[in-house]
Amino acid sequence: MLRTHLFILIALSPIVVSAATSDTVRLDTGLISGVIGNSPEVRVYKGIPFAAPPVGDLRFRAPQAPAKWEGTRKADQFGPMCMQGGTGGGRGGGKGPAKGPAKGPAPAAAMSEDCLYLNVWTAASSVSDKRPVMVWLHPGGYTSGSGAAPGTDGEALAKKGVVLVTINYRLGIFGFFSHPDLTRESDRRGAANQAFLDQAAALQWVQRNIAAFGGDPKRVTVFGDSAGASSIGKLVASPLTKGTYQRAIAESGAWSGLSIGAVRKLADAEQAGVRSAEAMGAKSLADLRAKPAAEVLAGGRGGGPVVDGWFLPDEPANIFAQGKQNDVPILVGSNKDEGTFFSQPTTAAAWTQRAKQRYGGMADQFLKLYPAGSDAEANASELAAFRDELGWVQRNWARLQSKTGKSKAYLYYFTHEPPPTPGAQPGPDGFPAEGAGATHGAEAPYVFENLLGNRPWTDLDRKLSDTISSYWVNFAANGDPNGNNLPKWSPFDDKKNTRMVLGDVVETGPGLTRAQVEFFQAWYNQQTTR
Repeated sequence: MLRTHLFILIALSPIVVSAATSDTVRLDTGLISGVIGNSPEVRVYKGIPFAAPPVGDLRFRAPQAPAKWEGTRKADQFGPMCMQGGTGGGRGGGKGPAKGPAKGPAPAAAMSEDCLYLNVWTAASSVSDKRPVMVWLHPGGYTSGSGAAPGTDGEALAKKGVVLVTINYRLGIFGFFSHPDLTRESDRRGAANQAFLDQAAALQWVQRNIAAFGGDPKRVTVFGDSAGASSIGKLVASPLTKGTYQRAIAESGAWSGLSIGAVRKLADAEQAGVRSAEAMGAKSLADLRAKPAAEVLAGGRGGGPVVDGWFLPDEPANIFAQGKQNDVPILVGSNKDEGTFFSQPTTAAAWTQRAKQRYGGMADQFLKLYPAGSDAEANASELAAFRDELGWVQRNWARLQSKTGKSKAYLYYFTHEPPPTPGAQPGPDGFPAEGAGATHGAEAPYVFENLLGNRPWTDLDRKLSDTISSYWVNFAANGDPNGNNLPKWSPFDDKKNTRMVLGDVVETGPGLTRAQVEFFQAWYNQQTTR
């Protein structure tokens, strides 16, 4: 269970108004009323506070318990999205803000530092239904996004039998700020990773309250894409989240992010925080907390995830290597055209130079796998290397999670190319346009069965969406994606080196080549064993 000093727990259990899950639900903080979804069997509860507003003296602190209220609170509007659009949030969840209709926040959503709200979709007819619960962590490079994204509306999944929860969490400098004074005022070794503490607090709220919506607190799956998936890697590594979820799904991201590397150390993050405070003219934490949120957003810089000695007691790679992570089944994977979301045109000379700068003595080995005999070949290698490194990151998680022999891991490879938006053009020099093909995040609309926008979706798209969402719902229910009328998905087996291909045809397919696996393993060992 989450330590009580992380979040001030309320002793009361959720009390249901009646045997049926009606429009009105009693939480441990008070009564709420929701709204009927597009389908009459679905009820939606929006903008539920799961923590106190992290403003004023609570800025940069661990989340605190939300206030109770009298009467019935209307839960019919999404809460504001967290402060975003500033100067970065660090590596680990993508190379920039999320893009695309299935990932960005609702266009009309307000923005505020008071943003710790979540949303619930349920079609349960009674609290005794005890439906599996899925908690979505949004993408956005730790700098953007919210739980109100149209593409992650939870109605379709609720109709498939789960209680769906989406959440906000602090972003950028508000979600990842370290400073020596912040460490000293804390009763922990460090007070960084505010975003992850928000996520942990939301999961604790689910444990206390989800039964009132017909959900089963003993069958909670946390799932997410990009920065959301990277967050889940840290949640699985953290001892503070044990028992708050029973399964995890990570789409294109792990504890190291989208690539191989180590998580930042607290001392380095503290010094970065000092420089950020000085740049804003703040001489103390009190000065920083007194500044308007917009000024902090404009002038500050979030440092990204930190090994803080508390939420992350050690480098996650060490935690996983030692088998100390939370022992839960996982479903993880990546996409065929991940790099089209991030990469830019390159040249043979530039690609070769980048390889030498990053890989040093391993550069020649890397360039044999991803050569640069011409500019065209270098561009192809750019995309292939990004794709394969992220594919290896997900494969490595599956390997380490299944190594204990207790929890199973399921690995996928999404290859289906959604129909292009009418009028989309290639990028410069013929380089694929941003978002081309089965790009980063392309699987999300299929997971949620929200095929939105003006793309010419086909029957194949709709069939694939039904298949993928069914796998996800089955996994949430049983820790196993398999079910009736679905192609068999075998657990990850390092010796067989296969993965489930989610494409035009859903079937078992080959994994990375042995040479690719060996190269990225050697590079990973160099980066994480220091």
